[in-house]
Amino acid sequence: MKLSLFGRFAMALVASLALGLGMTACGGGTIAYMWVIGSQYNQIAGFKVDDYTGNLTQIVGAPFVTHGTNPVSIVVKPGGRYVFVLNQGTSTSSSTRDPNSGISVYSVGGDGTLTFQAPYQSTGYVPQWLQLDSTGSYLYVLDKYSPSYIAPNTPGYPSVGGFVGPNTDGLGAITVFAIDSSTGRLSLVTNAQTQLNNVNTPMFEVGTGPFMMKTIGGCVFTLDNNNTVFPYSISSSGQLALPNGAINGGYPIQGAGTLTSINGGGSYVFITDSGTDSVREFTVGSGCALTPPAGGGVTSNAPGLNPQYSFIDASSKYLYVLNQSTTVVNPVQPYSSITAYVINSANSQLQVVTGSPFTVGSNPVCMVEDPTSQYMYISNRNDGTVTGKQFDSTTGILSQLSRGSTFPSVGTGGCLGLSGSVDN
Repeated sequence: MKLSLFGRFAMALVASLALGLGMTACGGGTIAYMWVIGSQYNQIAGFKVDDYTGNLTQIVGAPFVTHGTNPVSIVVKPGGRYVFVLNQGTSTSSSTRDPNSGISVYSVGGDGTLTFQAPYQSTGYVPQWLQLDSTGSYLYVLDKYSPSYIAPNTPGYPSVGGFVGPNTDGLGAITVFAIDSSTGRLSLVTNAQTQLNNVNTPMFEVGTGPFMMKTIGGCVFTLDNNNTVFPYSISSSGQLALPNGAINGGYPIQGAGTLTSINGGGSYVFITDSGTDSVREFTVGSGCALTPPAGGGVTSNAPGLNPQYSFIDASSKYLYVLNQSTTVVNPVQPYSSITAYVINSANSQLQVVTGSPFTVGSNPVCMVEDPTSQYMYISNRNDGTVTGKQFDSTTGILSQLSRGSTFPSVGTGGCLGLSGSVDN
């Protein structure tokens, strides 16, 4: 059949519009870029997220190198122009700073490619976690050990003294950096509340052995290895402050087994406990105070076992808990699972979502939601994959993607970072 001149013109116009909108016959265009850190090969996988199917396709040039060893955390600045990766290094000792640890800063190209900008070191030792403040203006780096201060003229040390090594009291530290909005470069924000020898200290000391933190609104919460949560308030200049001005305002988690993660959103904080296979819940009040809801705020996570991470959707309506194993008889392998809950806003109680737990890859460790709230993605440590799920924002149910839900990543899967369209 031959087309008229008008018909050929109309088809050409449709094709031109489709290309202009980034659409193809197989999908609806890219709605986000996603990056997954892999500690085994010190690389960062990169994917484009398809609007129509949720399918992941590899970004040109991926995987990218981490410019350090053992990457443990990743965050994306709002607007999607910059990505920050935290490398822990291979040393777990507080006696030396691993030269392969630190923060790697990347700029993001229009096609999701990462270009390395510069490396930075936090002030402490054995870095653990990254977080951004709510505006994306400040980057917080959590270290397991804070630096130790040596007084001036101490024998064997520089005459001016200063922070020249790790502490001996076991306390951790948060280093705060201001982010240049034009370059993504970092500059140190010193602690204006604490001075030694008339000089601001370069960090904010926190509780013993911290391993994870979460920023919610104007608060930062650190989770420590002695089953204690410490709340810190954030000022407009990025400064941190404890409610009582000293390391004594923490919340010991009574009856806890082994706490594994802290997360939250809106006015909620959730802590996973693999020792008791439970989820511990708090509401955030004035001064970043934490209060458990009526009934104690402890929810059994059965049939999920060994919960390792939790995630709250953008609406703060649903909580998802990633479990290493399950009590389900004859489950579909692998034995890991996702337990989903509705957060009851009336009484803050958790109610299991219909169909939960949902299947996932082996040993899930991190989870993100796409900016259009259509899809969820979970990285799996053991099999080095990413699991994609269709997200029903009305029910909280997670279902398989239409064209396959498992995507290979790089090496041992770690956490994910995801951005929407990049503002150039």
